[in-house]
Amino acid sequence: MENADNKLTLKLLIDNQSNKVLFGEASNDVVDFIFSLLALPLGAVTKLLAKDAMVGSIGEVYHSLSKLNETYILSNEKVSSLLNPPLASTSIKTNFLLPPATHQNTKDRRLYICLNPNYWNCGYVSEVPGVSCPSGHGLMNTEAKFANPVGSTVVEVGSDGKGYVKGVVTYSVMDDLTVVPMSTISSIALLNKFQIKDLGSLEEKTVSIGFEEGLKILRASLETKTVLTDVFLKKKNRDSKA
Repeated sequence: MENADNKLTLKLLIDNQSNKVLFGEASNDVVDFIFSLLALPLGAVTKLLAKDAMVGSIGEVYHSLSKLNETYILSNEKVSSLLNPPLASTSIKTNFLLPPATHQNTKDRRLYICLNPNYWNCGYVSEVPGVSCPSGHGLMNTEAKFANPVGSTVVEVGSDGKGYVKGVVTYSVMDDLTVVPMSTISSIALLNKFQIKDLGSLEEKTVSIGFEEGLKILRASLETKTVLTDVFLKKKNRDSKA
């Protein structure tokens, strides 16, 4: 669920002996955010994390293209589509890294054309029905249909605002962001899996997830299998080594 600062909350179970997150207890909003990471194109990920924060060489590729002089560019539009790729349009309120509306929702937009059977479509469009066609073909009353190009990355994700998973249950989020439905039996099974013998070493910690934490989760998800530990216990790990 969300707190007063419009951030998500995640309850972590920490093993103080190993100083690691065993798993987190998450609402459907948190799970929706985790799954929404899949809606980010590679170019958008690179832009969000910046070159110096990227593992590997893709950051250098992005930086090289962004700095290339226009003398060598065939199409600024094509370059822009790589540096600023169209993102999945979404109304999911827990999606911090995707804008709420990258493209105008075509469901709420209407364009009208003249479609007199005695003429070819003249190419004019109007946002107001009943306007006289500049070509003299009659009134522009026929509603045009929108179509995305084949392979387009412009898609509507969760346009109903309901997200990806149901909220009737609580979910377990593993340190590597594996998500499974939570139950008492599954929680006990996880403790057995981690070979926890001293329950006194376990600690509950509630953390908040906003834009900054979302960026850290995105970055860590590309680098490590211990995402929650690295993001939320990093300072504690440094202090313990001091």
